[in-house]
Amino acid sequence: MKKVLLLVTAFFSCFCAKSQSSEVYFTSSPTLSPDAKSVVFSYESDLWKADVNTGAATRITAMQGDETNARFSPDGKWIAFSSNENGNSDVYVVPAEGGTIRQLTYHSTYDNVETWSWDSKTIYFESGSQNGGTTYKIPLSGGTPERLFQHFFNCIHNVALSIDNEVFFNDTWESDSQAMRKGYKGDFNPDIQSYNLKTKQYKRYTDYRGKDMWPTTDSKGNVYFVSDEENGNYNLYTFLNRQKTALTHFTESIKRPKVSTDGSKVVFEKDYQLWLYDVVSKQSQPLKMSLMRNMTLPKLQDFDVKNEISAFDISPDNKKLAFTSRGQLFVSDTKGKFAKQLPTRIDGRAMEVKWLGDSTTLLFSQTVGGYQNWFTISADGKGKEKQVTKDTQSNRNLTLSKDKKMGVYLSGRNEVRTIDLKTMESKTILKEELWGFYNDIPLFSPNGEYILFTAYRDFETDVFLHHIKKNETVNLSKTGVSENNPVWSPDSKYLYFTSDRMNPSYPFGPKSPKIYRLELTKLDEPYRTDKFDELFKKEDKKDEKEDVKDKDKKGKKDKKDKKTADKKKKDKPLVPIKIDMVDIMDRLELVSPSFGSQGTPYVIQKDDKTFVFYTSDHGEGKTSIWKTTYEPFEPTKTEKVDDANGYEVASAGDKYYILADGKLKTLDFDKGKTEAIDISFTFRKNLSDEFHQMFYEAWAGIEENFYNETFHKADWKALRDKYAGFLPNLTSRNDFRILFNDLLGELNASHLGLYSSGKEESVYYKSRTMETGLLFEPGKPYVVQRVIKRSSIDKEDKKILAGDLLTHVNGIAVDTSKNRDWYFTQPSSDREIELKLKRKGADSSYTVKIHPQGSLYGNLYDEWIDWNQNYVDKKGKNRIAYVHMKNMGLSEYEKFVVDMTRDWYKKDALIFDLRYNTGGNVHDLVLDFLARKPYMKWKYREGVATTQPNFGVAAKPIILLINEQSLSDAEVTAAGFKELKLGKIIGTETYRWIIFTSGKGLVDGSFYRLPSWGCYTLDGKNLEQEGVSPDIYIKQTFTERLNDQDPQLDRAIEEIMKDLK
Repeated sequence: MKKVLLLVTAFFSCFCAKSQSSEVYFTSSPTLSPDAKSVVFSYESDLWKADVNTGAATRITAMQGDETNARFSPDGKWIAFSSNENGNSDVYVVPAEGGTIRQLTYHSTYDNVETWSWDSKTIYFESGSQNGGTTYKIPLSGGTPERLFQHFFNCIHNVALSIDNEVFFNDTWESDSQAMRKGYKGDFNPDIQSYNLKTKQYKRYTDYRGKDMWPTTDSKGNVYFVSDEENGNYNLYTFLNRQKTALTHFTESIKRPKVSTDGSKVVFEKDYQLWLYDVVSKQSQPLKMSLMRNMTLPKLQDFDVKNEISAFDISPDNKKLAFTSRGQLFVSDTKGKFAKQLPTRIDGRAMEVKWLGDSTTLLFSQTVGGYQNWFTISADGKGKEKQVTKDTQSNRNLTLSKDKKMGVYLSGRNEVRTIDLKTMESKTILKEELWGFYNDIPLFSPNGEYILFTAYRDFETDVFLHHIKKNETVNLSKTGVSENNPVWSPDSKYLYFTSDRMNPSYPFGPKSPKIYRLELTKLDEPYRTDKFDELFKKEDKKDEKEDVKDKDKKGKKDKKDKKTADKKKKDKPLVPIKIDMVDIMDRLELVSPSFGSQGTPYVIQKDDKTFVFYTSDHGEGKTSIWKTTYEPFEPTKTEKVDDANGYEVASAGDKYYILADGKLKTLDFDKGKTEAIDISFTFRKNLSDEFHQMFYEAWAGIEENFYNETFHKADWKALRDKYAGFLPNLTSRNDFRILFNDLLGELNASHLGLYSSGKEESVYYKSRTMETGLLFEPGKPYVVQRVIKRSSIDKEDKKILAGDLLTHVNGIAVDTSKNRDWYFTQPSSDREIELKLKRKGADSSYTVKIHPQGSLYGNLYDEWIDWNQNYVDKKGKNRIAYVHMKNMGLSEYEKFVVDMTRDWYKKDALIFDLRYNTGGNVHDLVLDFLARKPYMKWKYREGVATTQPNFGVAAKPIILLINEQSLSDAEVTAAGFKELKLGKIIGTETYRWIIFTSGKGLVDGSFYRLPSWGCYTLDGKNLEQEGVSPDIYIKQTFTERLNDQDPQLDRAIEEIMKDLK
């Protein structure tokens, strides 16, 4: 019943649509019927069909998940589309006039429909089953998909066919996953290219430095596509007399054009609506449609605070808890039995919360226009919130002084501010390089004399003290490595903080941070002899009667003099904290274990005991909360407190509470025990309001932290307003993702993206394809072509030969007309698979068992590396080492070193290949290794002299290979290679895809990337906008890849052999 075209409900939908007519947005992936009278498109996760003339629309699918990429067959009888009903996109087909939906592909990667053959018998689609994505074809009748073009890095997509079998296509990220990025101009730009499957002729139709993409063809041989050449926005183009010609001149970009088979009209997306271009009149107009909208986003959803608390505080009277959960503000008793949600802004996100000294008022942060600002509200929920700050920069990381008269917080990228908790007036006390996110919390000293905070010096955080009255700031640490999370000891004698003293934190983070304590003056340990002498100290004795009389007098006087005593306490002069700055960092002492990684110290003192809490993974490699206890004349003791990845502590008097991984607990600091507070409270929100808030918060995060202050010349505020105008029209989370990623694309920058998922997108069905490690003959999907090297079937006892026929999978006889992936796809992976094969040229069969693997990607990539290695060995006469790095991660760096130690030291030169490298952060390690030069020799008596270091790589010739897909940290490495003059660089210009990035989370767990740190050459060139140019420019073309020709590798070998003569 599910997979049947909805002819019955279509009539009902059509009827309802007539009574509801409005502007329809977020219609996408359109396709025209051959006669251009009907359009099928995606809307509200389903496929719809509309009459082009009347606009009357009907829903034609109602599968789980999203149906997209609909394509009419040229004969008009079929509609092919993709659906993620099984958790991943598969190809489906359905009769255009209604009938049963048939699934054609089953692989658990993505399969996105692209086009049809002109005889309507074959469907072409992009799939990631073997590499990063390329085009396959599958018969309408079913069967096993067949790859269109070979070579691991031929990533073909946006396919369109001409009548004479000319395949038009794109082959870059910029026309695929990064199509939303506007303004890119570089060597990885997409062009309109073609390859004739019959004549084997390749053509490049465009050579514009920007974007030419999304080709579509009609039955007359006309090609339409999108280009940004005219004005920087995507417009519709064609070829007239072989000349590239603009057909539209919009100042807003269009997307994904599709021409009708008869060539009369072109449909495309613009401003999240469908538009039609009439080929004869050369006019464009929006397609006005009437359909029924199912408004689900405004519906309220239930949420629970249980184990989902993000921030909290305890009232000074120790009676009430305040906390936030999913952007909402709550108050409860300390047992969690009586909770109440406080009214806050619908378009805001409550984040931090603090109790003021009266135990009735809360000071909390909430987003306004995306920026965190401070508000107050009565904790009983009977009053309205009052906005305290109105900044267009985020205010965060608030702490209060011990007497709760003052607060200190960070604002924007560079301000430390105080706030008077009586007048609620804020004051900027200093400006420093703080950065706009991932900050340590500033703290008052216990006596309120200083503010302790961290700021950046050369990308590393130093510890600073600011004297409030003197308005003087001093850098305490000045080490060149980071010190983080500094806290005071309650007696003001020590500072505690986290540091990896052997390694800087950038570019790839501290390796093994530890907890240290720093003596602010030269302190001495207590002496045992003093304690011994105290045993014999005489105490003064009073007459018992006098003692009683004194107590009686004292009791009467207490009430009388309470106000006087309080006044004296207030007027008590400040006792300055003693700080000896001379050689202060020499007084550093390790607190935490000497192994593992530690962080987030918190210090409590009681009598002469000091308790230092922190996170650590030294116990079995799992991060937990630990405590180290200091007590005079007792050995230091370290013990585990609780399992948690992170925590924060709040106290009222001698009562302590801890928030660990979303759960509130009481903390017995002496015993090192926690006890859960069972808080459960149901509250309600709708996704429409949440997406609205998330939009502004993510926009503001980019506004504050994007690396380039001109936003690559984009008007970021105007763009906010433009895209925010579409928020009321969202129909799903996917619409929100598309909208915000389109907004990010306006920046023409790399390392951007919003990643969001929700329970409402979950599908019931799942699929997982198990790979064997066998490749099969093209056109003969059950006949073995070869065993993939290093795959799960590449074992000693597996004697599978080319030409062998697969006959059974797990005892099931195969139907060779069926899609082979069907036999290997299940809701989850099996641990073992049994295959039965028939030997080529024999009547005998044999059985093999294998442990299947999830993907062939890594194996096929490694085979490409092996091919290069063998080619270099042969052509270079075994004199040249070849090393390729897939990315710039630590594991790949370790592989690089192993390859170098195994191969380079036996050879006379090195080809270092960073083509297709997807980046990371180990450029320093790689360049240090490559730059090593011999500086001495040593030897055993009568032995062979050996240079130091063992691997003086720079002493031999090096060639670096780069191409248009060398990106991110590979570009930093290439720039460093050039600056250090380590050798020649051969290939093409790098991608222009290098900004060091981090990210921030949003209220529902979504995440957006923050490219915050630009990368520049020593003479100031921005690598993101200029890339790295080779010394010798050579491009590898599509056909050269197709024919296993590598002119870049050839030239590298040639240049090295010249040097070795």
